[in-house]
Amino acid sequence: MATLEEALRLVSLMEAELLRRRIAIDRNNAYYRGEQPLKFASDEFAKFHGDRYRDFSDNWVQVVADSPVERLTVTGFKAAGEERANAELWRVWQVNGLDTDSQLGFLGSVVGGRSFALVWGDPDDEDTPVVTFEDATQCIVTYEAGSRRRRRAGLKRWQDGGYDYATLYLPEEVWKFRRPQLGMRDKSAQESDIDEELRRWLPREMEEEPNPQPNPMGVVPLVELPNKPMLVADPISDVTGVVALQDAINLLWAQMFTASDYASFPQRVVMGAERPMIPKLNAAGEIIGKEPVDLQKFAVERVLWVTGKDAKIAEWQAANLAAYTQIIENAVGHLAAQTRTPQHYLVGKMANLSGDALLAAETGLVKRVDEKKLWYGQALREVARLILLARGEDAMAKDMRAGSVLWADSESRSYAQLADALVKLKDLGFPFEWLALRYGLTPTEVADVVAMREREAEMDPVAAATAMLARRPGPAPGDGEDADAEAEEPDEVPV
Repeated sequence: MATLEEALRLVSLMEAELLRRRIAIDRNNAYYRGEQPLKFASDEFAKFHGDRYRDFSDNWVQVVADSPVERLTVTGFKAAGEERANAELWRVWQVNGLDTDSQLGFLGSVVGGRSFALVWGDPDDEDTPVVTFEDATQCIVTYEAGSRRRRRAGLKRWQDGGYDYATLYLPEEVWKFRRPQLGMRDKSAQESDIDEELRRWLPREMEEEPNPQPNPMGVVPLVELPNKPMLVADPISDVTGVVALQDAINLLWAQMFTASDYASFPQRVVMGAERPMIPKLNAAGEIIGKEPVDLQKFAVERVLWVTGKDAKIAEWQAANLAAYTQIIENAVGHLAAQTRTPQHYLVGKMANLSGDALLAAETGLVKRVDEKKLWYGQALREVARLILLARGEDAMAKDMRAGSVLWADSESRSYAQLADALVKLKDLGFPFEWLALRYGLTPTEVADVVAMREREAEMDPVAAATAMLARRPGPAPGDGEDADAEAEEPDEVPV
C-alpha cells in the first residue's frame, strides 16, 4: 500500500501531465463547437476587418468528427468460449445508459485524442456496477514501464462548489483528496505563500467510508480509450489535422465577404473634375464661401452633376467572387481526402449515384470506423472485464480478456441490398441467429426473435414440421432404399 506522501506525490505528477494535455484538448473542443479564432494573412486586413468577422466560422470540424461516431454502436459483449452474448453485461450497459453515453465517450476520443471509462461497484446494487464515460480533461492513466495495457494508477480531477477534487485509483486502494479554489487577483509574496499552503491537497473527510479505501477489484478501474494511438507518442485526434485547413477556409470566407461588400458591383469614378461645391451662406443669405457636397447625397438620390471640359466617367467591372468559392471547394476537397470523410458529407450536393457507387465513396470512412472499433473494442473489453470483477465473477472476467465486443455494421446499405445478402448467406447454411445479428439486431433482440419463432412453432406444429423437413437434406438420387428398389425393378422389354 502507498503512504500518504507517495499518494500526494503521484497526484501532483499526474495533475501536471493532465494540465499539459488540456491545452490541445480545449482547443480541439472549441473548434468542434465552432469557437474558432479567425486567422489573418496580413496585419492590415486584421486591423480593418478583424472585429467584423469575430464570431464567424464555417465549421467543418464538427462534420469530420461526427461522421465516424454516428457509425460506432455497441450491441453486446461475448466472453471467450461462449456461443451467445452475455445478457448480464448488456443489462449493466443499459442500466447505466451507456447506449447513449458511449457516443459521448467516442466523440470525446475522436475530438480530444482519448477518453476514459470508469467502473466502480454500487453498494446499493451489487449486481449492477456503476459505469461512466469520462472526459480527457479530467482523467489520466499511467502505465507500468514497457506496457501500454497494465495500468499503474488512474486519476480523476474535477471542480465543484469552490473546491478541486481528486480521486487516485491504485490497484490496491483508492485515495480521495480536496483543496479550495483561490482567486486570481494580484497578491503579495506573503499572500501567495499562504495561498500555496492552502492549495495543498488534503485527504477528504468522509464519515461513511474510510480514506483510503480498499480496491476490491485488484486493478485500476479507469480505462483509456485512445483514438489513434502511437508507439511512443500521444494518441492523435481526428481534429488536429483539420484545424489548419479550417483556419484557411474561414479566412477565405472573410476575404470573400469583404470583396462582396466593396467590389461585388461595377464601380464608377469621375476623372478630370473638381469635387462638386455648393455656396455657403450666412444668416443674411449672403455667400461667404463654398463647401463640398455630401457625396452620400449622390448615393441616395443617384444623381450627379459633373462640370468641366475634361471631366469623364470611367468604370471597372465587379470582382469575380467565384474564384473564392473555387478555392474553398478545393480546400474542402483536401479536407475530405485527408480525413477520409466522403465528399457528399461535406459538399452537400448529391449526384445520381448508384448504391454500389455510394458504398465505394464511403469505403474510406468505413475503414476509418473499423480502425476505431479495433482500438475502442480493446478498451471496452477491459471495461466488460471490470464489470465482471465488480460483480465478483472472477472466472467469467478471465474469459472476457479474450472475449469480443459486438458492433453494429459500419456500412450503410439499403434494406433491399441487406436482405438479398442475408438470403444468399442463408442458402449457404448460415444459422438464423447469426443472420439476425448481421441484420443489425442486438443480441437481446435476437433472443426475443428466437423466442417468438419458437412460440409460433408451438401454435402451428404442422407448419413447423414442414419447415423442418424442408430444411433437412434428402437422399441424393441413386442412394438409400429408393436406389435399391430401383436396382431390383426389371427393365421393360419392348414388344
